Amino acid sequence: MNTSFKNKTAIVTGGSFGIGKATAIAFAQNGANVVIVDWVTDHETLNVIKAMGGNAIFIQCDVSKPDQVKAMIDQTIATYGRIDYAFNNAGIEGASAVTHECTEENWDKTMGVNLKGIWLCMKYEIAEMLKQGKGAIVNCASVAGLIGFAGLPAYVASKHGIIGLTKTSALECAKLGIRVNAVCPGAIATPMIDRLTGKQKEVEAQFAALEPIGRLGQPDEVANAVIWLCSDEASFVTGNAMTVDGGWVAQ
Repeated sequence: MNTSFKNKTAIVTGGSFGIGKATAIAFAQNGANVVIVDWVTDHETLNVIKAMGGNAIFIQCDVSKPDQVKAMIDQTIATYGRIDYAFNNAGIEGASAVTHECTEENWDKTMGVNLKGIWLCMKYEIAEMLKQGKGAIVNCASVAGLIGFAGLPAYVASKHGIIGLTKTSALECAKLGIRVNAVCPGAIATPMIDRLTGKQKEVEAQFAALEPIGRLGQPDEVANAVIWLCSDEASFVTGNAMTVDGGWVAQ
């Protein structure tokens, strides 16, 4: 893939760890100015990008809070003057519980970050992209947005919602120069998987066994899909929920 994002600006939410970190670095490697957004103050991604000669800033933001999202967008525009790409990746898995035992607190928090957070980011990102007549947005859904998983009702519902929101926004923006897609990762070797497995090798092996390809995915493999979806090489792709899942949902 021959991609150049020179003089372009990319926002990556949840950019401090895992898939977000890998994608922020990939944007920088392709020449973009990168806005790393996370609610946890961690500058490792920023330091990696600066060490490789890239241009990036870090903004602390809880994407479930509208005032913080607007301030993040305003700071991005004040710094770089435009938003060309956005990877809305911030998300949480929430607490495990079957549907009738899921707490209202867990439901609201998971929906607030995963679904409302992506809607809020797109609300302000699209408004800025319309001013320049072009842009590309990728939202991070999950295989859990395509199939069900017992014990994670809020997470699964939020990820299904992300795909619906992505398709709706893609239709709204189809003739306005803005493409909106989603990626649906399978089991990827990230801190979220570490939390789910407790870093127990036998549990990790169970997750890997669910993947027809026979292993966990790597954050870079999802990042590569995001970069392609944002590139002009994907100019005819919008409203798509792309699986990056080792064949999980093909079974």
